[in-house]
Amino acid sequence: MDAFVDRVEAGRLLAHRVAALKLADPVVLALPRGGVPVAAEVARALHAPLDLLMVRKIGAPDQPELAVAAVVDGDHPEVVIDQETLRMSGADRHYVAAQAKQELKEIERRRARYLRGRASVPLAGKSVVLVDDGIATGTTVRAALKALQRSRAARLVLALPVAPADTVAQLRGEVNELVCLSQPEFFHAVGVHYRDFHQVEDDEVIELLDAASPMTVTTEDRKHGP
Repeated sequence: MDAFVDRVEAGRLLAHRVAALKLADPVVLALPRGGVPVAAEVARALHAPLDLLMVRKIGAPDQPELAVAAVVDGDHPEVVIDQETLRMSGADRHYVAAQAKQELKEIERRRARYLRGRASVPLAGKSVVLVDDGIATGTTVRAALKALQRSRAARLVLALPVAPADTVAQLRGEVNELVCLSQPEFFHAVGVHYRDFHQVEDDEVIELLDAASPMTVTTEDRKHGP
């Protein structure tokens, strides 16, 4: 298909496809920052809560945009390594471990800024829809899915506007459903498939989360009661 106008259009088109799955008790999780505008549209269409899954890419030493691994936040942070890319980059597991510590600090910064004490949406027994604005190698998404497999979700759905066909094929076995609007034969970068692919800033993420959950009670509020 032609390029998406922007992430909002991609989200609306994706929402139509996800809604057709008729999911019971859905929760939408966005991979920040780029996945949030897409996921907000999906959550709106499904009348579902919107939450974040914090994952950070670990780039190659001389090519930070090339993911050799990814780390996802949680009680027991998960690190998923792309063994072939790591070998080709010349880096090793010690490099990944050191970078993972740094990325976990950034995850904590973002969690504090974005959620501001907002309690995470429970996932056990729910239909969990993981949304990003697109993927290339899938390393970040694999880390996210690995963490979600421990969440006791009833159903796990991966929803993407665009991704290479071979990556989609590899990920399909890790979820109950995979929705991908476009699988171009020649895939260079996610941004090529959007006319507007501006960098999503922290303030935009916060605004979208607040709009999706205007009545959300913070953990501090829960402690003190009404």
